Amino acid sequence: METLIEAARRGHSHETAKRTAELEGVPLKLLIDGLADGTLVIPSNSSRRIQRPVAIGRGVTVKINANIGSSADRESAEDELEKLRVAVAYGAHTVMDLSTGPEWKSILERILRSSPVPLGTVPLYQVFGQAIRDGRDVADVNVDEIFSAVEDHCRMGVDYLTLHCGVTARAVSLLKSQGRKLGIVSRGGSLMAEWMEKNGRENPLFEHFERLVEILHEYDVTFSLGDGLRPGCLADASDQAQIEELISLGELQRISHDAGVQVMIEGPGHVPMHKIEENIRMQKSLCNNAPFYVLGPIVTDIAPGYDHITSAIGGAMAAWYGADFLCYVTPAEHLRLPDAEDVRIGVISARIAAHAADIARGTPGAMDPDDRMAEARDRFDWEAQYGLSMDPITARRERDEALPSDSDVCSMCGHLCALKTTKRAFEDKREKD
Repeated sequence: METLIEAARRGHSHETAKRTAELEGVPLKLLIDGLADGTLVIPSNSSRRIQRPVAIGRGVTVKINANIGSSADRESAEDELEKLRVAVAYGAHTVMDLSTGPEWKSILERILRSSPVPLGTVPLYQVFGQAIRDGRDVADVNVDEIFSAVEDHCRMGVDYLTLHCGVTARAVSLLKSQGRKLGIVSRGGSLMAEWMEKNGRENPLFEHFERLVEILHEYDVTFSLGDGLRPGCLADASDQAQIEELISLGELQRISHDAGVQVMIEGPGHVPMHKIEENIRMQKSLCNNAPFYVLGPIVTDIAPGYDHITSAIGGAMAAWYGADFLCYVTPAEHLRLPDAEDVRIGVISARIAAHAADIARGTPGAMDPDDRMAEARDRFDWEAQYGLSMDPITARRERDEALPSDSDVCSMCGHLCALKTTKRAFEDKREKD
Protein backbone atom coordinates (compact mmCIF):
# COMPACT_ATOMS: atom_id res chain seq x y z
CA MET A 1 0.00 0.00 0.00
CA GLU A 2 1.23 3.48 -0.89
CA THR A 3 1.46 5.79 2.11
CA LEU A 4 0.75 9.52 2.05
CA ILE A 5 4.49 10.25 2.00
CA GLU A 6 5.12 7.87 -0.88
CA ALA A 7 2.26 9.39 -2.86
CA ALA A 8 3.59 12.90 -2.14
CA ARG A 9 7.06 11.99 -3.35
CA ARG A 10 5.55 11.08 -6.71
CA GLY A 11 3.60 14.34 -6.71
CA HIS A 12 0.40 12.33 -6.50
CA SER A 13 -2.72 14.01 -5.08
CA HIS A 14 -3.87 11.45 -2.52
CA GLU A 15 -7.58 11.79 -1.71
CA THR A 16 -6.86 12.39 1.99
CA ALA A 17 -4.44 15.20 1.13
CA LYS A 18 -7.03 16.76 -1.20
CA ARG A 19 -9.73 16.77 1.48
CA THR A 20 -7.31 18.14 4.05
CA ALA A 21 -6.22 20.97 1.76
CA GLU A 22 -9.86 21.94 1.23
CA LEU A 23 -10.57 21.95 4.97
CA GLU A 24 -7.37 23.86 5.76
CA GLY A 25 -7.92 26.36 2.97
CA VAL A 26 -4.36 25.97 1.72
CA PRO A 27 -2.89 24.94 -1.65
CA LEU A 28 -2.68 21.18 -2.13
CA LYS A 29 0.95 21.58 -3.21
CA LEU A 30 1.85 22.96 0.21
CA LEU A 31 0.65 19.73 1.83
CA ILE A 32 2.28 17.50 -0.77
CA ASP A 33 5.62 19.28 -0.36
CA GLY A 34 5.39 19.12 3.44
CA LEU A 35 4.58 15.41 3.43
CA ALA A 36 7.43 14.73 1.02
CA ASP A 37 10.08 16.51 3.08
CA GLY A 38 8.75 15.51 6.53
CA THR A 39 7.86 18.98 7.77
CA LEU A 40 4.14 18.20 7.83
CA VAL A 41 1.92 15.26 8.73
CA ILE A 42 -1.71 14.31 8.12
CA PRO A 43 -2.48 11.60 10.71
CA SER A 44 -4.89 9.26 8.98
CA ASN A 45 -5.03 5.47 9.32
CA SER A 46 -5.66 3.97 5.89
CA SER A 47 -8.26 1.59 7.34
CA ARG A 48 -10.76 4.33 8.24
CA ARG A 49 -12.02 7.56 6.71
CA ILE A 50 -11.78 10.59 8.97
CA GLN A 51 -14.47 13.22 8.57
CA ARG A 52 -12.17 16.06 9.56
CA PRO A 53 -8.53 15.26 8.72
CA VAL A 54 -5.97 17.87 9.72
CA ALA A 55 -2.50 18.92 8.64
CA ILE A 56 0.09 19.55 11.34
CA GLY A 57 3.37 21.29 10.60
CA ARG A 58 4.93 23.85 8.32
CA GLY A 59 2.69 26.31 6.52
CA VAL A 60 -0.60 25.59 8.31
CA THR A 61 -2.26 26.87 11.47
CA VAL A 62 -1.21 25.62 14.90
CA LYS A 63 -3.32 22.63 15.93
CA ILE A 64 -4.41 21.42 19.36
CA ASN A 65 -5.01 18.00 20.86
CA ALA A 66 -7.32 17.03 23.73
CA ASN A 67 -6.41 14.06 25.92
CA ILE A 68 -9.31 12.00 27.20
CA GLY A 69 -9.43 8.47 28.64
CA SER A 70 -10.45 6.55 31.71
CA SER A 71 -8.42 5.05 34.53
CA ALA A 72 -8.86 1.83 36.46
CA ASP A 73 -10.25 3.89 39.36
CA ARG A 74 -12.83 5.70 37.23
CA GLU A 75 -13.86 3.81 34.12
CA SER A 76 -16.90 4.86 32.09
CA ALA A 77 -17.31 4.70 28.34
CA GLU A 78 -20.16 7.20 28.52
CA ASP A 79 -17.99 9.72 30.35
CA GLU A 80 -15.26 9.41 27.72
CA LEU A 81 -17.72 9.78 24.85
CA GLU A 82 -19.03 12.94 26.48
CA LYS A 83 -15.47 14.26 26.78
CA LEU A 84 -14.95 13.44 23.10
CA ARG A 85 -18.13 15.32 22.19
CA VAL A 86 -17.11 18.36 24.21
CA ALA A 87 -13.54 18.36 22.89
CA VAL A 88 -14.69 18.27 19.28
CA ALA A 89 -17.51 20.77 19.82
CA TYR A 90 -15.12 23.31 21.30
CA GLY A 91 -12.50 22.97 18.59
CA ALA A 92 -9.98 20.21 19.31
CA HIS A 93 -8.30 19.15 16.07
CA THR A 94 -7.36 15.70 17.36
CA VAL A 95 -8.08 13.60 20.43
CA MET A 96 -5.97 11.05 22.28
CA ASP A 97 -7.56 8.19 24.22
CA LEU A 98 -5.27 7.51 27.18
CA SER A 99 -7.50 4.92 28.86
CA THR A 100 -5.64 2.57 31.19
CA GLY A 101 -8.39 0.51 32.81
CA PRO A 102 -9.41 -3.06 31.97
CA GLU A 103 -12.18 -1.90 29.59
CA TRP A 104 -9.79 0.18 27.48
CA LYS A 105 -10.44 -1.76 24.28
CA SER A 106 -14.22 -1.40 24.24
CA ILE A 107 -13.86 2.29 25.15
CA LEU A 108 -11.36 2.83 22.33
CA GLU A 109 -13.60 1.04 19.84
CA ARG A 110 -16.53 3.28 20.74
CA ILE A 111 -14.41 6.43 20.57
CA LEU A 112 -13.06 5.40 17.17
CA ARG A 113 -16.59 4.91 15.85
CA SER A 114 -17.66 8.30 17.18
CA SER A 115 -14.66 10.53 16.53
CA PRO A 116 -14.79 12.78 13.44
CA VAL A 117 -11.19 13.87 14.09
CA PRO A 118 -7.88 11.95 14.10
CA LEU A 119 -7.32 9.78 17.16
CA GLY A 120 -4.09 8.92 18.96
CA THR A 121 -3.24 6.33 21.63
CA VAL A 122 -0.34 5.01 23.72
CA PRO A 123 -0.08 1.21 23.27
CA LEU A 124 2.37 0.76 26.16
CA TYR A 125 -0.39 1.64 28.61
CA GLN A 126 -2.35 -1.40 27.57
CA VAL A 127 0.41 -4.00 27.42
CA PHE A 128 1.99 -3.06 30.74
CA GLY A 129 -1.34 -2.27 32.39
CA GLN A 130 -2.68 -5.71 31.53
CA ALA A 131 0.44 -7.39 32.82
CA ILE A 132 0.12 -5.62 36.17
CA ARG A 133 -3.58 -6.50 36.41
CA ASP A 134 -2.64 -10.13 35.75
CA GLY A 135 -0.21 -10.07 38.67
CA ARG A 136 2.87 -10.09 36.47
CA ASP A 137 5.92 -7.90 36.82
CA VAL A 138 6.57 -5.24 34.19
CA ALA A 139 9.82 -7.03 33.41
CA ASP A 140 7.93 -10.20 32.46
CA VAL A 141 6.35 -8.57 29.38
CA ASN A 142 8.09 -9.95 26.33
CA VAL A 143 9.04 -8.03 23.20
CA ASP A 144 6.46 -9.72 21.02
CA GLU A 145 3.68 -8.61 23.39
CA ILE A 146 4.80 -5.01 22.99
CA PHE A 147 4.82 -5.16 19.21
CA SER A 148 1.53 -7.04 19.17
CA ALA A 149 -0.07 -4.21 21.14
CA VAL A 150 1.21 -1.69 18.61
CA GLU A 151 -0.26 -3.68 15.76
CA ASP A 152 -3.59 -4.08 17.60
CA HIS A 153 -3.96 -0.31 17.82
CA CYS A 154 -3.09 0.12 14.14
CA ARG A 155 -5.54 -2.60 13.14
CA MET A 156 -8.31 -0.97 15.18
CA GLY A 157 -7.93 2.25 13.18
CA VAL A 158 -5.87 4.55 15.42
CA ASP A 159 -4.33 7.40 13.39
CA TYR A 160 -1.20 8.20 15.40
CA LEU A 161 0.67 6.40 18.16
CA THR A 162 2.80 7.79 20.95
CA LEU A 163 5.75 5.40 21.14
CA HIS A 164 8.57 6.00 23.61
CA CYS A 165 11.40 4.96 21.30
CA GLY A 166 13.96 7.47 22.58
CA VAL A 167 14.14 6.17 26.15
CA THR A 168 17.48 4.51 25.42
CA ALA A 169 19.94 2.86 27.78
CA ARG A 170 22.31 5.79 27.32
CA ALA A 171 19.60 8.38 28.06
CA VAL A 172 18.50 6.54 31.20
CA SER A 173 22.13 6.27 32.30
CA LEU A 174 22.56 10.02 31.88
CA LEU A 175 19.41 10.65 33.86
CA LYS A 176 20.64 8.50 36.74
CA SER A 177 24.16 9.94 36.80
CA GLN A 178 23.01 13.54 36.52
CA GLY A 179 20.10 13.21 38.91
CA ARG A 180 16.76 14.97 38.74
CA LYS A 181 14.43 16.65 41.15
CA LEU A 182 11.46 14.77 39.73
CA GLY A 183 12.70 11.69 37.89
CA ILE A 184 10.59 10.37 34.99
CA VAL A 185 7.05 11.77 34.84
CA SER A 186 5.92 10.13 31.60
CA ARG A 187 3.85 7.00 32.30
CA GLY A 188 5.05 5.28 29.15
CA GLY A 189 8.61 6.45 29.66
CA SER A 190 8.74 5.26 33.27
CA LEU A 191 7.29 1.84 32.41
CA MET A 192 9.79 1.37 29.61
CA ALA A 193 12.66 2.47 31.86
CA GLU A 194 11.53 -0.04 34.49
CA TRP A 195 11.42 -2.82 31.88
CA MET A 196 14.92 -1.91 30.69
CA GLU A 197 16.44 -1.66 34.16
CA LYS A 198 14.99 -4.94 35.40
CA ASN A 199 15.90 -6.83 32.23
CA GLY A 200 19.26 -5.16 31.69
CA ARG A 201 18.34 -4.63 28.05
CA GLU A 202 17.98 -1.84 25.51
CA ASN A 203 14.55 -0.39 24.77
CA PRO A 204 13.02 -2.79 22.21
CA LEU A 205 11.17 0.08 20.54
CA PHE A 206 14.58 1.62 19.81
CA GLU A 207 16.49 -1.59 19.19
CA HIS A 208 13.89 -2.95 16.76
CA PHE A 209 12.66 0.34 15.38
CA GLU A 210 12.52 -0.99 11.81
CA ARG A 211 9.94 -3.52 13.00
CA LEU A 212 7.77 -0.65 14.24
CA VAL A 213 8.20 1.15 10.94
CA GLU A 214 6.95 -1.90 9.05
CA ILE A 215 3.81 -2.12 11.19
CA LEU A 216 2.95 1.57 10.93
CA HIS A 217 3.71 1.60 7.21
CA GLU A 218 1.14 -1.13 6.60
CA TYR A 219 -1.65 1.05 8.01
CA ASP A 220 -0.11 4.46 7.19
CA VAL A 221 -0.22 5.33 10.89
CA THR A 222 1.77 8.35 12.06
CA PHE A 223 4.53 8.09 14.65
CA SER A 224 4.29 10.52 17.55
CA LEU A 225 7.74 9.85 18.94
CA GLY A 226 7.17 10.28 22.65
CA ASP A 227 9.23 12.36 25.04
CA GLY A 228 9.47 9.70 27.73
CA LEU A 229 12.17 11.67 29.54
CA ARG A 230 10.50 15.07 29.37
CA PRO A 231 11.05 17.37 32.35
CA GLY A 232 8.29 17.24 34.95
CA CYS A 233 9.43 20.38 36.77
CA LEU A 234 11.21 23.57 35.77
CA ALA A 235 14.48 22.54 37.41
CA ASP A 236 14.83 19.53 35.09
CA ALA A 237 14.23 21.39 31.83
CA SER A 238 16.87 20.98 29.11
CA ASP A 239 18.95 18.47 31.07
CA GLN A 240 21.19 15.84 29.51
CA ALA A 241 18.61 13.07 29.49
CA GLN A 242 16.02 15.21 27.69
CA ILE A 243 18.51 16.32 25.04
CA GLU A 244 19.94 12.81 24.56
CA GLU A 245 16.42 11.52 23.94
CA LEU A 246 15.80 14.31 21.43
CA ILE A 247 18.97 13.40 19.54
CA SER A 248 17.76 9.79 19.27
CA LEU A 249 14.32 10.92 18.10
CA GLY A 250 15.93 12.93 15.31
CA GLU A 251 17.77 9.83 14.11
CA LEU A 252 14.59 7.76 14.24
CA GLN A 253 12.65 10.45 12.39
CA ARG A 254 15.05 10.14 9.45
CA ILE A 255 14.73 6.35 9.38
CA SER A 256 10.94 6.47 9.50
CA HIS A 257 10.54 9.23 6.94
CA ASP A 258 12.92 7.52 4.52
CA ALA A 259 10.69 4.44 4.82
CA GLY A 260 7.56 6.44 3.97
CA VAL A 261 6.07 6.71 7.47
CA GLN A 262 4.99 10.08 8.91
CA VAL A 263 6.55 11.38 12.13
CA MET A 264 5.83 14.00 14.78
CA ILE A 265 8.19 14.67 17.68
CA GLU A 266 6.82 15.17 21.19
CA GLY A 267 8.37 17.73 23.50
CA PRO A 268 8.30 19.12 27.03
CA GLY A 269 6.71 19.42 29.49
CA HIS A 270 7.64 21.86 32.23
CA VAL A 271 9.88 24.63 30.84
CA PRO A 272 10.58 28.12 32.23
CA MET A 273 9.71 30.88 29.80
CA HIS A 274 13.30 31.87 29.07
CA LYS A 275 14.11 28.33 27.87
CA ILE A 276 11.13 27.81 25.57
CA GLU A 277 12.67 29.33 22.47
CA GLU A 278 15.89 27.31 22.79
CA ASN A 279 13.85 24.13 23.21
CA ILE A 280 11.90 24.75 20.02
CA ARG A 281 14.98 25.68 18.00
CA MET A 282 16.88 22.65 19.33
CA GLN A 283 14.08 20.28 18.34
CA LYS A 284 13.75 21.72 14.87
CA SER A 285 17.49 21.46 14.35
CA LEU A 286 17.96 17.96 15.75
CA CYS A 287 14.77 16.49 14.28
CA ASN A 288 14.95 17.75 10.70
CA ASN A 289 12.17 20.31 11.11
CA ALA A 290 9.62 17.58 11.79
CA PRO A 291 6.34 18.78 13.34
CA PHE A 292 6.78 19.49 17.05
CA TYR A 293 4.04 18.43 19.47
CA VAL A 294 4.38 20.01 22.92
CA LEU A 295 2.58 19.37 26.21
CA GLY A 296 1.96 22.92 27.31
CA PRO A 297 4.71 23.75 28.05
CA ILE A 298 3.90 24.55 31.66
CA VAL A 299 5.86 27.62 32.80
CA THR A 300 5.54 27.37 36.58
CA ASP A 301 5.16 24.42 38.93
CA ILE A 302 3.08 26.07 41.65
CA ALA A 303 -0.36 26.59 40.08
CA PRO A 304 -2.27 23.31 40.49
CA GLY A 305 -5.88 23.93 39.53
CA TYR A 306 -4.78 26.61 37.06
CA ASP A 307 -2.43 24.71 34.79
CA HIS A 308 -4.67 25.44 31.82
CA ILE A 309 -3.33 28.98 32.27
CA THR A 310 0.32 28.08 32.86
CA SER A 311 0.22 25.88 29.76
CA ALA A 312 -1.56 28.49 27.62
CA ILE A 313 1.23 30.94 28.41
CA GLY A 314 3.89 28.39 27.48
CA GLY A 315 1.94 27.07 24.51
CA ALA A 316 1.51 30.52 22.98
CA MET A 317 5.24 31.15 23.27
CA ALA A 318 6.21 27.71 21.99
CA ALA A 319 3.94 28.01 18.96
CA TRP A 320 5.19 31.52 18.24
CA TYR A 321 8.73 30.15 18.14
CA GLY A 322 7.75 27.28 15.85
CA ALA A 323 5.90 24.48 17.67
CA ASP A 324 3.18 23.05 15.47
CA PHE A 325 0.86 21.13 17.77
CA LEU A 326 -0.23 21.94 21.34
CA CYS A 327 -1.49 19.30 23.71
CA TYR A 328 -4.01 20.97 25.96
CA VAL A 329 -3.67 20.95 29.74
CA THR A 330 -6.76 21.10 31.94
CA PRO A 331 -7.38 22.54 35.44
CA ALA A 332 -7.26 18.92 36.69
CA GLU A 333 -3.60 18.44 35.68
CA HIS A 334 -1.51 17.02 38.55
CA LEU A 335 -4.69 16.57 40.63
CA ARG A 336 -7.21 14.10 39.20
CA LEU A 337 -8.83 12.61 36.09
CA PRO A 338 -10.35 15.45 34.04
CA ASP A 339 -14.11 15.62 33.54
CA ALA A 340 -16.02 17.09 30.59
CA GLU A 341 -15.93 20.61 32.02
CA ASP A 342 -12.15 20.38 32.43
CA VAL A 343 -11.96 19.28 28.80
CA ARG A 344 -13.93 22.33 27.68
CA ILE A 345 -11.72 24.72 29.62
CA GLY A 346 -8.56 22.97 28.43
CA VAL A 347 -9.58 23.12 24.77
CA ILE A 348 -10.51 26.80 24.91
CA SER A 349 -7.25 27.65 26.72
CA ALA A 350 -5.16 25.83 24.12
CA ARG A 351 -7.14 27.39 21.27
CA ILE A 352 -6.40 30.85 22.66
CA ALA A 353 -2.69 30.03 22.76
CA ALA A 354 -2.68 28.58 19.24
CA HIS A 355 -4.65 31.48 17.78
CA ALA A 356 -2.45 34.09 19.45
CA ALA A 357 0.60 32.35 17.99
CA ASP A 358 -0.93 32.17 14.51
CA ILE A 359 -1.41 35.94 14.63
CA ALA A 360 2.16 36.51 15.83
CA ARG A 361 3.50 34.20 13.12
CA GLY A 362 1.68 36.16 10.43
CA THR A 363 -0.40 33.21 9.32
CA PRO A 364 -2.60 34.46 6.44
CA GLY A 365 -6.12 35.21 7.63
CA ALA A 366 -5.35 34.50 11.29
CA MET A 367 -6.36 37.98 12.46
CA ASP A 368 -9.49 38.23 10.30
CA PRO A 369 -11.90 37.15 13.07
CA ASP A 370 -10.25 39.58 15.49
CA ASP A 371 -10.81 42.40 13.01
CA ARG A 372 -14.46 41.37 12.63
CA MET A 373 -14.81 41.29 16.41
CA ALA A 374 -13.53 44.87 16.65
CA GLU A 375 -16.07 45.95 14.02
CA ALA A 376 -18.89 44.15 15.85
CA ARG A 377 -17.94 45.82 19.12
CA ASP A 378 -17.87 49.20 17.44
CA ARG A 379 -21.44 48.55 16.21
CA PHE A 380 -22.57 47.15 19.60
CA ASP A 381 -23.56 44.04 17.64
CA TRP A 382 -23.70 41.50 20.44
CA GLU A 383 -24.97 38.62 18.30
CA ALA A 384 -22.00 39.01 15.98
CA GLN A 385 -19.68 39.14 18.99
CA TYR A 386 -21.10 35.89 20.35
CA GLY A 387 -20.74 34.26 16.94
CA LEU A 388 -17.08 35.24 16.71
CA SER A 389 -16.29 34.06 20.24
CA MET A 390 -14.34 30.85 20.83
CA ASP A 391 -16.96 29.99 23.45
CA PRO A 392 -20.24 31.69 22.42
CA ILE A 393 -22.27 30.01 25.18
CA THR A 394 -20.09 31.40 27.96
CA ALA A 395 -19.88 34.84 26.35
CA ARG A 396 -23.64 35.11 26.05
CA ARG A 397 -24.27 33.81 29.56
CA GLU A 398 -21.77 36.18 31.19
CA ARG A 399 -23.41 39.22 29.64
CA ASP A 400 -27.02 38.13 30.00
CA GLU A 401 -26.58 37.45 33.71
CA ALA A 402 -25.67 41.09 34.25
CA LEU A 403 -27.97 43.11 31.97
CA PRO A 404 -31.21 42.69 29.99
CA SER A 405 -30.56 41.21 26.56
CA ASP A 406 -31.91 44.35 24.83
CA SER A 407 -29.24 46.59 26.41
CA ASP A 408 -26.62 47.79 23.95
CA VAL A 409 -23.86 48.12 26.57
CA CYS A 410 -22.33 45.85 29.18
CA SER A 411 -22.52 46.29 32.94
CA MET A 412 -18.84 47.25 33.27
CA CYS A 413 -19.26 50.81 31.99
CA GLY A 414 -22.99 51.18 31.39
CA HIS A 415 -23.83 54.75 30.40
CA LEU A 416 -20.11 55.63 30.70
CA CYS A 417 -19.25 53.28 27.84
CA ALA A 418 -15.98 54.47 26.29
CA LEU A 419 -17.09 53.62 22.75
CA LYS A 420 -20.28 55.63 23.16
CA THR A 421 -18.30 58.53 24.64
CA THR A 422 -15.85 58.43 21.74
CA LYS A 423 -18.62 58.40 19.15
CA ARG A 424 -20.38 61.27 20.93
CA ALA A 425 -17.19 63.30 21.18
CA PHE A 426 -16.22 62.84 17.54
CA GLU A 427 -19.73 63.39 16.26
CA ASP A 428 -20.01 66.61 18.32
CA LYS A 429 -16.66 67.73 16.96
CA ARG A 430 -17.72 67.07 13.36
CA GLU A 431 -20.96 68.98 13.86
CA LYS A 432 -19.08 72.01 15.23
CA ASP A 433 -16.62 71.90 12.36
